Amino acid sequence: MKRPNLKREKQLWSEGILNIGGIDEAGRGAWAGPVVAAVVVLPEGHKQHRKVADSKLLSAAQRAELYEFITDNALDFGIGIVSHQVIDEIGILAATKLAAKQAVEMLRDPPEYLLCDALDLNQQISVSQEAIIKGDQKIYSISCASILAKVTRDNLMSSLGGEYDCYEFSRHKGYGTKLHRENLRKYGVSDIHRLSYKPVKALLGE
Repeated sequence: MKRPNLKREKQLWSEGILNIGGIDEAGRGAWAGPVVAAVVVLPEGHKQHRKVADSKLLSAAQRAELYEFITDNALDFGIGIVSHQVIDEIGILAATKLAAKQAVEMLRDPPEYLLCDALDLNQQISVSQEAIIKGDQKIYSISCASILAKVTRDNLMSSLGGEYDCYEFSRHKGYGTKLHRENLRKYGVSDIHRLSYKPVKALLGE
């Protein structure tokens, strides 16, 4: 498995830029639930955890372990959550940027620099920044953010009970799996589904 590194953060620290936020999101492709973004600010000289990687490449148990390590060792972190209703209103890209903005606004101090996973936030956040393709696989602080975003969103989806039990969100977290599609066909579209998404729209039209 390819692991991220702290090379870019170390370059910025050496230039006197210390408050650096790595940003990533979870849930852009899901058919239901919110999109979640996280920002992680690491202390200068942070020692890299050898298991940190893009959250999609880790097991749930590994992500849970690393979530604790990251939140315990980060200088600061923030998490933004934008609902499925807002996603339907403004679109997933704008909603993802809004979640990132919310996450940054949760930080105790404004960041000096942002490292983003292929997301241009210049219109939302007036901070020097880089949008890095596959940043969650290359940049350590972005990988850390990906883990916080993924764990937060997975926990939210797994906690849905009651009327949502039949959809088995704890198993697929709202993504377009075969099981999710089968349950949608059986039980119809719930009030937590993203009505603007084509697969959900198609089922509404049947």
